[in-house]
Amino acid sequence: MIAKVGILSLGCPRNLVDSENILGRLNSKGYPIVDMEKADIALINTCAFIDDAKRESIDAILDLVELKKRGKLKKIIVYGCLSQRYSGELKKRIPEVDAFIGKVSLNHEIKRFPITPKHYVYLKICEGCINNCSFCAIPKIKGKFTSLDLDSILDKVENFDRDKVSELNIIGQDITAYGIDLTGRTKLIEALERVVKKAKHIGWIRLLYLYPSRVTKELLKLIKDEPKICKYIDLPIQHINSRILKLMNRNTSKTDIVEIIEEVRKIIPDVALRTSLITGFPSETEKEFKELLSFIEETKFERLGAFVYSREEDTAAYNMVKQIPDKVKQERLSKIMSLQQKISRGINEKFMGKTVEVLIDERKGDKYAGRSQYDAPEVDGVVYVNSKKALRPGDFVKVKITDTLEYDLVGESIP
Repeated sequence: MIAKVGILSLGCPRNLVDSENILGRLNSKGYPIVDMEKADIALINTCAFIDDAKRESIDAILDLVELKKRGKLKKIIVYGCLSQRYSGELKKRIPEVDAFIGKVSLNHEIKRFPITPKHYVYLKICEGCINNCSFCAIPKIKGKFTSLDLDSILDKVENFDRDKVSELNIIGQDITAYGIDLTGRTKLIEALERVVKKAKHIGWIRLLYLYPSRVTKELLKLIKDEPKICKYIDLPIQHINSRILKLMNRNTSKTDIVEIIEEVRKIIPDVALRTSLITGFPSETEKEFKELLSFIEETKFERLGAFVYSREEDTAAYNMVKQIPDKVKQERLSKIMSLQQKISRGINEKFMGKTVEVLIDERKGDKYAGRSQYDAPEVDGVVYVNSKKALRPGDFVKVKITDTLEYDLVGESIP
């Protein structure tokens, strides 16, 4: 009897793509893919990006160990970032795990067992990172930056197009670096132009994670002019103080970031600009933190995520002087998110009475939950839709906004 396989995929969408590819290979070899409670073999794809992610991964492994002790599982296989980074220590501490497997190579095959809802997909076009930020362990975990060759990308897009997925999310730690390892220069624009031509039935193409210094006018004009590409720029700036940015090894300054943001909003007036920030970086002063707060208030990012600095081994920032106490880091994070809550409410109020296109994700009670092009799956807000007509996940509908919340919108579908 062939063993049944269940999977728990933790962390970012890049991990999810790896999980789908691994399941695809196993399924093609005859292994049934089932829910975890029915599985003989448990796979867990871990994350080790920050402390919270490591704790979540370890807790999940220990939960599976308990199932194994009770005879519910026969084997546990741990792979991904945590396993890559700490396999030696984990083998000693959790001997009940049958195998620890490190990084997964960038996949060229079409085989995929979908974990996401059928109407949207993630396509990882590169693995690793070339930026070497002082706070980040990704280069240590993932190794050499690698781009997926264009033919493999186009084969995958053709497959997604055949399945008529509604949304294609193109991802990587930094997709603006795509192609640098292949040709010595970024090839993202050329790749996107080819992808768009292949995506005849795909409604939206979303770009996730653009490194600020490689966002060019040419890329912005392509995003503006191509109807399929969402007017959504995910631009993680991490901080705004030039001294902190230098310590972070971000290769940008405050002046650079201000100019990039002005360029984005000039070329794409209806853009939704998302950023990610880190507070509590070593030696961050109260004055520098207030500078960050003021910048957030002035810039009014449509979408914003923030994190406290996580001290990671084998990074340049680990041994920096003046590490910030956890209590101060959490207080600063709370101030950022409280400010962004007010900003988000104000931005959403401008949608009142307007009509937006919404991609339906699921039914929620007597309403439907969907997203505008300004909202990425899982991380941004939703649009709650009232509709007399039955809707299905993957449908695009016109919605008139009738109410606004801090992060979400409410509206009526237009027949």
